[in-house]
Amino acid sequence: MNTCLKAVVQMAPQPQDLALILGQGPIGLLFTMLVRRTGARVVATDRIARRRELALRFGAEEAWDPGASDIEPRVAGLSEGRGADLVIVAASAPGLVKEAVRCSRPGSRILLFAQTSHQEQVELSGADICVGERTLLGCYSASIDLQKESARLVFRGELPVEDLISHRWPLDRIESAIQLALHPDEEALKIIVHPQRWAQ
Repeated sequence: MNTCLKAVVQMAPQPQDLALILGQGPIGLLFTMLVRRTGARVVATDRIARRRELALRFGAEEAWDPGASDIEPRVAGLSEGRGADLVIVAASAPGLVKEAVRCSRPGSRILLFAQTSHQEQVELSGADICVGERTLLGCYSASIDLQKESARLVFRGELPVEDLISHRWPLDRIESAIQLALHPDEEALKIIVHPQRWAQ
């Protein structure tokens, strides 16, 4: 929560901004919740239908399968042809950062949140950033200054974070839990292992 909140504060969404969030895994869904609270409009993408359903429940105006439709004209259609005011790249896949640029308007803000590998190279047109006056941001760590607010959002139930937990397993099934986390199916989001939980 803290790392996502820090990124949203850094992006500073404004009411009625159009925010595109690429990826609706647990992190992307947290972004959907947090950005929607700012009054910005949210649209999202994910290949998994269950995650798109959750995105809509958590406040996204629309949620699209990027493998089944061209995202750029859809975003343009919701922004009078301009493109998104801000884009959060909450997944890591080839071409995703370029898609963020294509779907954003000149003067937009683009946040890289899932690009954590030094082996992953991102190539962009310099003109898309310079001439297009886009701001490219990165965010990764938590902020001690936001910890109280992060805890309040979770423990006071202001965000439905419980809905992100898809599996609760006992300690004797930890190997299966790790395998599911590494190779998630369509239902998998956050997987919790309870050391005291009896096997079922």
